[in-house]
Amino acid sequence: MTTTQTHTAQTPRTDPPTALPPLWDRRFTLYFTARSVSLVGDAMMPVATALAVGAVYGISGVGYVLGVWTGTFVLLVLFGGVFADRFGARRMMVGADLARVLTQGVLAAAFFAGTPPFWLLVSMAALAGAAVAMFLPGVNGMIPLVAREPQRANATLKVADALAQLVGPALAGLLITLTGAGTVYAIDAGTFVLSALCLALIPLARGGAPLETPADTDSPAPTGSSLRRDLRQGWLEFRARTWMWAVILIWMGYGVLLFGPLIPLSSTLVSARLGSNSYGLAVSSLGVGTVLGGLLALRLRPARPLAAGAVAMTLYAVLPLCVALGADLPVLLAGHVLGGGAWAFWSVMWATSVQTHTPPAVLNRVTAYEQAGSVSGMALGQILAGPATGLVAPEQLLLVSAGACLAGCAALFAVPAIRTLRRAAPQGSGMPGAPVGEPGTPAGGADGG
Repeated sequence: MTTTQTHTAQTPRTDPPTALPPLWDRRFTLYFTARSVSLVGDAMMPVATALAVGAVYGISGVGYVLGVWTGTFVLLVLFGGVFADRFGARRMMVGADLARVLTQGVLAAAFFAGTPPFWLLVSMAALAGAAVAMFLPGVNGMIPLVAREPQRANATLKVADALAQLVGPALAGLLITLTGAGTVYAIDAGTFVLSALCLALIPLARGGAPLETPADTDSPAPTGSSLRRDLRQGWLEFRARTWMWAVILIWMGYGVLLFGPLIPLSSTLVSARLGSNSYGLAVSSLGVGTVLGGLLALRLRPARPLAAGAVAMTLYAVLPLCVALGADLPVLLAGHVLGGGAWAFWSVMWATSVQTHTPPAVLNRVTAYEQAGSVSGMALGQILAGPATGLVAPEQLLLVSAGACLAGCAALFAVPAIRTLRRAAPQGSGMPGAPVGEPGTPAGGADGG
């Protein structure tokens, strides 16, 4: 079957289900546990890196370590999508978790022993970035395997992510103060042990014998195709969906003008004007908004999810705007709550659309393409933020960010394929019009920025 035929045959109808299937069965509970604990560990690491590495090697050292991590991820994530489709999303995710147990365990031992050499920090960052590149494409593909109603699952996981962002950084700072960086890295390694165990215990069908529907399988895709052919098929499936590549193009612009420069610029301005504690409160307020946005996405089921998400994203412009205008602390915190809620609601609408409008056999590869596009734009924005402040005041740059946010929302509405995309019945829901999954393994990017 050709790529075009596959796309046509599996284009989902948009008849919404009349009754919501249960969410908290054994499969989703195990998956939720795996993701929640690893998200807490992930949320601890930026603080650990900034404090522990920065104390020894300075700002440039932190930049190099984070840059190596991001660069390795961008270079390898497309291959992660291919391997997840070939060998199964869960297999790749478990393997990636075990690899990160090694990297974080080595760093924990090095910090306990004294001062880690810089080459070790960079090497472990590269290995960890490669592991994440193998892990993340499968995150989208696992949702249809563990949840009958993807939007509810995505919203629940978004709330867990937001709570992790609230707890993780504060916990990391406290542990580094009381016990040192080695403890943080050791706990992070432990979260990946638990994540790998929970993922391995999820009861999915194997060898083509379904638990409930043909989509509930973690069997690897048939082999025989070349790596180049698999990459090309993923690209063709990605390109065949105008709504998808159009969103990613907009998100690449967002990465350069909005998401990339936002953190370095806002942290500098808020800390200088109101103190570092105020910036910490702003970040916490962003997390509160993310929780609220995720809870809202649990209840609302818009017929046109991307259009609804675009409406929500207009509120995100308040965040850079209130920083640029030097708002007082209460207004600043309210702006971050609105921004977090807008971001969370869009993320759920986007992830659900990708999962329910993409054929399961290529979902991991398609996810890898959208993640690579999203992250590359943000990385470029981070790199350019510093030099740009030598030409334009940070406040003016953030005004540009706010304008870019609104312009991007207008662009989302201007593309008919985005504006008119309708909510699809979840895969394997048993409802008429649910996408027909081929045997194999189903896998975010514009969802996570």
